Amino acid sequence: MPQSRDLVSEVWREACRHIEITESATAIAATLAPHMPLQGMLVLGVDAAAKSVESLAVGAARGGFSSRMRPVELTSGPWRRLVAWLRTGGVVGRSDRDGQAILSMILPEQVDADLLAGPLRSADGPLGILVLVANPGKAFDAVDHRTAERLLEPFAVALENDSRLHELRSLREAAEADRETLLSRLGRQDVNEDVVGARTGLRHVMERVELVAESDVPVLILGETGTGKEVVSRAIHARSKRAGGPFIRVNCGAIPPELVDSQLFGHEKGSFTGATDQHQGWFERADRGTLFLDEIGELPLPAQVRLLRVLQDHQIERVGGRSPVHIDVRIVAATHRDLSAMVKDRSFREDLWYRINVFPILLPTLRERLEDIPSLVRHFAQRAAVRFGLPHVEPATADLQLLAGYSWPGNIRELGAVIDRAVILGAGRTLDVAAALGLGRQRVAMPVRAEATMYEVIPEPASVTEQSLTPPLGDVIPLAAAMRQHIERALVATRGRIEGRRGAAAILQINPHTLRARMRKLGIAADRFRE
Repeated sequence: MPQSRDLVSEVWREACRHIEITESATAIAATLAPHMPLQGMLVLGVDAAAKSVESLAVGAARGGFSSRMRPVELTSGPWRRLVAWLRTGGVVGRSDRDGQAILSMILPEQVDADLLAGPLRSADGPLGILVLVANPGKAFDAVDHRTAERLLEPFAVALENDSRLHELRSLREAAEADRETLLSRLGRQDVNEDVVGARTGLRHVMERVELVAESDVPVLILGETGTGKEVVSRAIHARSKRAGGPFIRVNCGAIPPELVDSQLFGHEKGSFTGATDQHQGWFERADRGTLFLDEIGELPLPAQVRLLRVLQDHQIERVGGRSPVHIDVRIVAATHRDLSAMVKDRSFREDLWYRINVFPILLPTLRERLEDIPSLVRHFAQRAAVRFGLPHVEPATADLQLLAGYSWPGNIRELGAVIDRAVILGAGRTLDVAAALGLGRQRVAMPVRAEATMYEVIPEPASVTEQSLTPPLGDVIPLAAAMRQHIERALVATRGRIEGRRGAAAILQINPHTLRARMRKLGIAADRFRE
């Protein structure tokens, strides 16, 4: 008995040492050979959907053993008998009446040797079958039968590890293929590319990103729709100690209210109608990484309560689950809505607001960072050229002037769409910005791609001409100087006051933080305008 325990311990060691089942089977066969008349072993897999049995691994204890069987498909009756044995049966041999029936199903080809077969199962159900093949002319005895019984558990663990390894490989290959497809569609080389405008219009934003990235405190990104909240959240993740972990983006406004809990926290099998399998929520998928909750203001109040509890306890509980699951996730939230006003209206929980508003980052609109338009246009033009298979075209000075004169209610997202349109309409020869903005009649000489049919050129309005948009050069002053004059006039009128209903920010209709940032950049001191 002590020798048997030592042997099983050695088998466990080999099963845990190797990840793939082929390596485990070879090592364990060599370990067992001195203790039993073993020629080799087979590890068989069972496929419930196809009702079939196939060989997964072969372990040779003696030279020349290479019995690789062809897949065996069973009819309904034999398959039911096999499944019943897999769920409740034990080790069987050729000397057993039941064993003969089982062995004839899984090994229809005649094997001229004594055999032992045992079911491999886990908590989730049958995994496969272990078959031991004796040396020619030898037979397994009762001790070998008991040893085979002890082998089932370590082999089941080895087979389960092998199955998870192959599943992870498949998921990684699928994720890599999706990533390459997405990058190709976006015209990018990498997900975490440099942020356009990081040293100009977004300089103060990136300074705050650098300050908060290394810590794990929640970050709240505020800004109008299309200002690049996801880009900034990815920059935070890329500069953090979690950069090697997952970055998961969740659009809170796109989840139906009845599915919020299941999507965020996951669910157990059978917890509700249609829950056929266990499902990991976004929090579990983002473990040891960053979870970006976009448009968090759209979450319904009941979900806000559960989200607050997760942020406080760092634990989730799946729908239908009985035990909490610990998570290690960094939260970055974003919204274009005024959460403080929503708190007053009681449409957003005040305690959740305090929990996520630890380190706010306010993104400027494109109207407030016009100096970034040239670099953004070049970035989008190059990206569109790659996506549409056209030559890259540099924007002309007149194009940049037209773009700078537009108000951009959709911010950077709208700019990207306009440049896509301009690239298609320009047919790879120019950027037809005027037509893309709907400021002029321009026809494309020849169709470029199918995408071009998506866009229609808007006729030129009677009251707007390109000449009226371009003032005489003698009247043009640098943009920074014009902005400085405008801000200073507002400060004179308010006597240096920035905030409040009668402050300069209210007159200029921009956020006070944005105004202060613009004043620092332009070198304007509010003290000069105060009495």
